[in-house]
Amino acid sequence: MAVIIDGTGHVLGRLSSEVAKRILRGEEIVVVNAEKTIVTGERSRVFHVFLAKRQRGSTASRMRGIGPLYPRRPDMILRRTISRMVPHQQARGREALKRLRVYIDVPAAYKAGPFEVIETAKRPPQGPVMSLGEVSRMLGSKF
Repeated sequence: MAVIIDGTGHVLGRLSSEVAKRILRGEEIVVVNAEKTIVTGERSRVFHVFLAKRQRGSTASRMRGIGPLYPRRPDMILRRTISRMVPHQQARGREALKRLRVYIDVPAAYKAGPFEVIETAKRPPQGPVMSLGEVSRMLGSKF
């Protein structure tokens, strides 16, 4: 049985590290509401950090599928953040990532299930924050 985690109000990095630990231990994790995960920091700085990741490498290499292909959609940004916290180039990490599902909104199959809250990842904002959905829209996503 998969553990369902609602991403609403969770800090991106803290949630990612907790989920990474748990999938490496063998748990199946489903993260819903990825677009409501928050990123801390000033709006302009957060956007420029994500934009720099998106534009890294040459245009020609990105068009051929070589180089960093940084996603725009919030569920894929969250998945990539988690994947970089596991040994994704080793068999153990690839197996762990198969136990992870990340969704925008809540799919019908998981609406009834109990949602788990990770207390270490959920905290009241202590400064400027923006949701991962906002970052995604600023990068050009049409989710």
